[in-house]
Amino acid sequence: MKKIVVLGGGISGVGAALLAKKHGYDVFLSDKGTIIDKKTLRNNNIKFEEGIHTIEEIMTASEVVKSPGISDLDDLIKQIKDKGISIISEIEFAYRFTNSKIVAITGTNGKTTTTLLVGHILEKEGYDVLIAGNIGTGFSKSIAEKDYDYIVLEVSSFQLDGIKDFKPDIAILLNITSDHLDRYENSLENYIESKLQITKNQNKEDVFIYNYDDINIVNNIKTKAKMIPFSLKKIFKTDGAFYVNNEININLNNNQMTIQDLALQGKHNVYNSMAAAVASRVLEVRDFITRQSLQDFKNIEHRLEHVINVHGIEFINDSKATNINSVWFALESMHKEIVWIVGGVDKGNNYEELIELVKEKVKAIVCIGHQTDNIHKAFKDHVDNIVDANSMNEAVGFSYQLAEKGDVVLLSPACASFNMFNNFEHRGEEFKKFVRSL
Repeated sequence: MKKIVVLGGGISGVGAALLAKKHGYDVFLSDKGTIIDKKTLRNNNIKFEEGIHTIEEIMTASEVVKSPGISDLDDLIKQIKDKGISIISEIEFAYRFTNSKIVAITGTNGKTTTTLLVGHILEKEGYDVLIAGNIGTGFSKSIAEKDYDYIVLEVSSFQLDGIKDFKPDIAILLNITSDHLDRYENSLENYIESKLQITKNQNKEDVFIYNYDDINIVNNIKTKAKMIPFSLKKIFKTDGAFYVNNEININLNNNQMTIQDLALQGKHNVYNSMAAAVASRVLEVRDFITRQSLQDFKNIEHRLEHVINVHGIEFINDSKATNINSVWFALESMHKEIVWIVGGVDKGNNYEELIELVKEKVKAIVCIGHQTDNIHKAFKDHVDNIVDANSMNEAVGFSYQLAEKGDVVLLSPACASFNMFNNFEHRGEEFKKFVRSL
């Protein structure tokens, strides 16, 4: 019997173990930390360990399914590779057991919103849709229970690093900017190559939808799929999507569709909406359904999420913004004076990219986390009020004092959360809790 070892006991790891068990594999799950859902593993007679990786047991694997949180540079992964054991990601493993049509979405920013948008459109058209990958209940766990008409996957570069045969029917690449370079030997080229894995197995029957305005994509594309671009800068006479006079225009197969009054505001969301609309057009969703869906879509929690107005001050939770590019889009989409809450674990941020927007829009900065020196250094000559807070409660209090009626308080940290919070969701929940207690 073929043995599958799953490394990592999060949602995707437990799901992969369940799927492997269902298909008759000998399964062993190993997590160096704590496994939250041990009950499911026990109920399904899946062997597991936590707090340790037993090398001897792991090396008996026919194949290893690796959590995206474990780096390819990890010593254990190097040992497994040296022994010639195949290492794959959970999306590669789950892909083997589904006949659904797959739409896969990646990009440094916007992939969660776009994934939910595509899923929303397909559900409104009446299809049975699974939204999974980096979000939801997990790809493997869900298809262990049933198959779907469509599977819409948010896919990270870490997941794409572990694919061999994974091939979406439609691949969407939104943008590529510097992020997670510590996992790619500080090489943007390596990161770009990782993102472009999304189209590497596609053929001429498949579709690759991409951001024409992103030179990191345009200068590096290699694909056999049909290419459909979207752009804010160029008008396409043939297949493509563009934006003119506050209106999305989609040309596809000599048919044109226009969409106005988008639910999501800001340039970044125009890109996301264009990508989702092109995908729905390729899948022959009726035009009125696509229009309606882009007009009534509710954005995700922790991404430019309006929390509450307190004495005329609007509070916005953008805790999911963990890099400079996300924050740039957040600042760009604001039309009020901003008190900006920023900070956390800095992943090598270049704050210089934000200076022009900060000079134009930010009246005060509240720093959180232990690494605030770079923030002070970058903005001290451009913003009069920069203060440090020792907790989220203090940060909310300071921001409320610094803001006036008609201003916006924006939590958009540009950093990871794990020195003060469990994850970006926990950070956002804490922000909302203290805002509502004002």
